[in-house]
Amino acid sequence: MYKSIFKKREVFRFKRFSNKGYSLFSCLGREVIVGTLSVATLTYAKADGISIRTELTEKDQPQYEVTLDDVEVSGSRAPLALGQAARMVTVLSREDIQAAPVQSINDLLKYAAGVDVRQRGPIGAQTDIGIRGGTQEQITILLNGINICDPQTGHNSFDFPVDISEIERIEVLEGPAGRVYGTSSLAGAINIVTKNSGVFGNSGPSQEACLHMEGGSFGYLSAGGYGNISNGRWSNQLSASYTRSDGYSRNKAGGLNMDYSGSKAFYQGRFEDKSLQVRWHAGLSTKGFGSNTFYSKKFDNQHEKTTKWFTALQAETKGSWFHFRPAIYWNRSQDRFELIRNEPDKYPFNYHRSDVFGVNLNSWFDWYLGRTAIGAEFRNEDVISGNLGEPLNHTKHISGTDRDYEFGLNRSNISFNLEHNILLNHFTLSAGFILVKNTWNEMNFKLYPGADASYRFSDNWKVYASWNTSLRMPSVTELYYSVGGHKADKYLKPEELSAVETGVKYQSRILQANVSGFYHHTQNMIDWIMNTNDPDPVWKSVNYTKVNTLGLETVFHLDFKEWMPTQSILKKIDISYCYMNQKKDENEEQIKSQSTLEYLRHKLVASLQLHLVSQLNLGIKYRFQDRAGSYTDTHDQVQDYAPYSLVDARLSWNAPKYEVFAEANNLLNKKDYVDYGNVPQPGLWVTAGIKANL
Repeated sequence: MYKSIFKKREVFRFKRFSNKGYSLFSCLGREVIVGTLSVATLTYAKADGISIRTELTEKDQPQYEVTLDDVEVSGSRAPLALGQAARMVTVLSREDIQAAPVQSINDLLKYAAGVDVRQRGPIGAQTDIGIRGGTQEQITILLNGINICDPQTGHNSFDFPVDISEIERIEVLEGPAGRVYGTSSLAGAINIVTKNSGVFGNSGPSQEACLHMEGGSFGYLSAGGYGNISNGRWSNQLSASYTRSDGYSRNKAGGLNMDYSGSKAFYQGRFEDKSLQVRWHAGLSTKGFGSNTFYSKKFDNQHEKTTKWFTALQAETKGSWFHFRPAIYWNRSQDRFELIRNEPDKYPFNYHRSDVFGVNLNSWFDWYLGRTAIGAEFRNEDVISGNLGEPLNHTKHISGTDRDYEFGLNRSNISFNLEHNILLNHFTLSAGFILVKNTWNEMNFKLYPGADASYRFSDNWKVYASWNTSLRMPSVTELYYSVGGHKADKYLKPEELSAVETGVKYQSRILQANVSGFYHHTQNMIDWIMNTNDPDPVWKSVNYTKVNTLGLETVFHLDFKEWMPTQSILKKIDISYCYMNQKKDENEEQIKSQSTLEYLRHKLVASLQLHLVSQLNLGIKYRFQDRAGSYTDTHDQVQDYAPYSLVDARLSWNAPKYEVFAEANNLLNKKDYVDYGNVPQPGLWVTAGIKANL
């Protein structure tokens, strides 16, 4: 048999950290230590970099003292220490979030090298986010491990009911994640984990509250806060916020066309004892925003309003050899789009409503041959619309109007997954599959396998490699949007992707570095394309043959506090870079694509954190982007996307009970740059505010 890391009669003395718990259980006659973490994700984690000091206290019975570093996540179904995990995950920690000069979660993701953030509106009004050359439709978005993707369109998937001040961390899994997160995670997944201030085991009640307010350029104003009450096993937290802005653009008639107004409310609770943890949340996000020329360059006074409800209940058993993690959720999305604001008589408004219900049954256990995870999921997506889908047998009234929902689509997804992890002293192998069936277009069960492997040849060095496959079901918009110069195909096939990745990672207290190369092969890629040789060209949704993506990504982190502890000014520096080259099989110059080949060929991100004096800190971030592709401007001239550089900065006074800060985005006032054609981005944007802990 192989030499397992689960050794016979070895006793570990664990150093206890906050938000961590550890349990000892017997497995086939062997004493095994397994750490369990209180994190609300489908991919759990232990600590990275386990250091062990041996003390010979009795003959043939060594005793170990194990010190664990900060908690991070790993991309697998079962919890693994990040030092053992074979899949690399980018984690934006709470410290990173607090130090970033951003106003939304969407803005924060701009600083991840492998993530493409194509912003249409300010402060998270509407943002399309892709990973490693993929589109906004090809990633799974999760809130505390719950899939909140919108089946109607990926444009609205990044509506969150939580304020950025309430985020604990953001996990970015790059590359296909089908066997981890199921369908829709074709090119990756992003999980938003919220902060819960309550700590299990506290004797007596505790309370915590935080308020924040900020304002700045273009009529920007934001205010909100949260409060937490916990008492031993119970914790309850409520938050709310309001944000508005006049926007930085006006239409030809002189009216605001990038204004924004939105509110968020979020409640989360938790019960925990030695054998069980239960978590639940309920949230609301509502916003209205000027849509400028988002969807058509001919109309510069578009407007959109979205409202979303989020609910979920999750649980996990603890303290036994078998861990069961069920979850149930329901999310509702409502969308109203106005091609001409406030003028439905000229162009009727588009109304859509999506209801998504899901049940997850996941589990994992340890045994003699390693760690095994099994699970199943049922997800039903029901979309009703004024213009998308098949005719309904019974129409449904659209609240607040004299119209009805006349069309719709209902489809269900059923999946089963199995994963096994072999954990040796220096080697980890995680392999598994997901078996998927969707009722849409009578899709039969299909298998999508994957495997990750890593080898740790020293305390600091690790090499890893992976091969994974995944799929993505078409959105309802891609299937049925046949208005305004668009013609959809309701018989589109699911997209399928297979990917290989290999890399090497170095990690110490001073320096962390990672270099990886990846290759993606996508079949039946869905895109909106136009053949300019057609006598009456229109945008058509098609399975755009095969697309191949070759990429290189590097990450470098240097901790000056560990390297030069005698100085106090320099804190840390981060540099990351991603290069990609994307090709399709055909070379048809007359074909124009809306998104597939508009990828970031080069993206460089650099960050420097400084401690100036006393409690005064300065963070500076630099971002360079060079996008492939072109667009047709308002004068019908074809323009290549031009590369651009931006500098952002944040100056803050950090006291124990409060923080005062000033932020500047686009500090050098760069003009005339775009992420999408004909949607100009803002110049210098300055904000200032205060946060207070009560």
